[in-house]
Amino acid sequence: MQVNTSIKQVHTHNREFSNVANRLDRLPISRVHYQVLFALCIVYFFDLADLFTLSNVAPALIDQWGISLKTIANITAFSFLGMFLGASLGGWVSDRIGRKKALSWFVLLFSISSMLNALAWNVPSLIVFRFLTGVGVAAAMIVTNSYLAEFFPTHVRGKYISFCAMVGLIGVPITNVVSALVIPLGPWGWRLVFVWGAVGMIYSLFSRHLEESPRWHENRGEFDKANAIMRRIEQRVEQEKGALPIPKEPMPVKTIQKAGYLGLFKGRNLKITLVLAGVWIFETFGFYGFASWVPSLLKSNGVTIEKTLWYNVLQSIGAPLGALIGSMISEKFQRKWILAVSAFLTAMAGLLYGMTFIPLIIIVFGFIVNVTERVFTSNLYAYTSEPYSTEYRSSGSGLAYGLGRFSNIFGSLIVGFIAIHLGYVSVFLFIGGCWLACAVLLALFGPNTNAKQI
Repeated sequence: MQVNTSIKQVHTHNREFSNVANRLDRLPISRVHYQVLFALCIVYFFDLADLFTLSNVAPALIDQWGISLKTIANITAFSFLGMFLGASLGGWVSDRIGRKKALSWFVLLFSISSMLNALAWNVPSLIVFRFLTGVGVAAAMIVTNSYLAEFFPTHVRGKYISFCAMVGLIGVPITNVVSALVIPLGPWGWRLVFVWGAVGMIYSLFSRHLEESPRWHENRGEFDKANAIMRRIEQRVEQEKGALPIPKEPMPVKTIQKAGYLGLFKGRNLKITLVLAGVWIFETFGFYGFASWVPSLLKSNGVTIEKTLWYNVLQSIGAPLGALIGSMISEKFQRKWILAVSAFLTAMAGLLYGMTFIPLIIIVFGFIVNVTERVFTSNLYAYTSEPYSTEYRSSGSGLAYGLGRFSNIFGSLIVGFIAIHLGYVSVFLFIGGCWLACAVLLALFGPNTNAKQI
């Protein structure tokens, strides 16, 4: 009865607005939400797992193909060029064809491309396949975050995006374990790591539980479609939880048919775009400078491939723990301060990591870096989707994320140059400085976002 009243009220205003934000915000967390969360956790898991396959495979490629650290840097650079294009164009595409349809296509792209990585026969072919994988991985990530930000209630939005990131980050140590087990099997072992990255296509088996984002329809002025989706969601939640509370009074919805990139550099969006782009650029230098280069740097300094891989496994156990902590505290403090503090702690632990070759110290500080880094990352995915309004969400977060990935085209070359010409310790001084820059940017200029309806 209460739910019938609320739906009747919405019909009265159907031609003007569909009150999607308030209707979603008053829903209790239910099976509908968990089905969405499960499907998107699959995307996160294999999306983030694939980001680290090349770093694990790199030492084997150096041995078997006789390539140098500079060549690895070039392959990595093309991967990040693909991520830049995927994030920038993926957000734009999803703003036009819808979150659900775009996500299905991008997951398929990165899964097939990862499988093609396993078939690479030389450096140029691997570059092409890594580029395509980067396009799919980054685009899928942006659309996933936009969907989560638009679907979950405002007061728990950050918690569930961070939880999804936590599940995704579990893919990092699992991928490291898979790599450590299959790479030593033979000269073809590294190819199995890329086959593992392609398993993400199982997402298609669960995507049928996802509705299109009703907020996306509403923002386009397609109120009938938004209402139809909301009625299906509300009926499913009511069957499980009982009568629903009446939503808050509807507010007129501003509809924009064409939201171009130019709008990201006007008004309040300008500051948001500059801050987020800066954070993602420095985060990319710091995050991938550590994760992508540590195995190769250790090997270049006399540590065997087997020990390097298992050091990586032990350190990366901290990744899901950090993401879990990030999820637990996401709604307890302003996310900008969670991000600033965790970035500072990552800088300190990373600097200490680079000061020794003592195995125990490497493992301990590597573990700490993985914890604090993932507290940061799990909250950054939530934070990036929050400041923009619906019409700019995918495009804005995609541009910021994409610029970060684009910057690592140069970041990989910078880290490679530093490693070759200035030495091992200098790499970690550079990485630590990047994390400190993140902390300063967020503390001084980052907007507050918790519990704000977007």
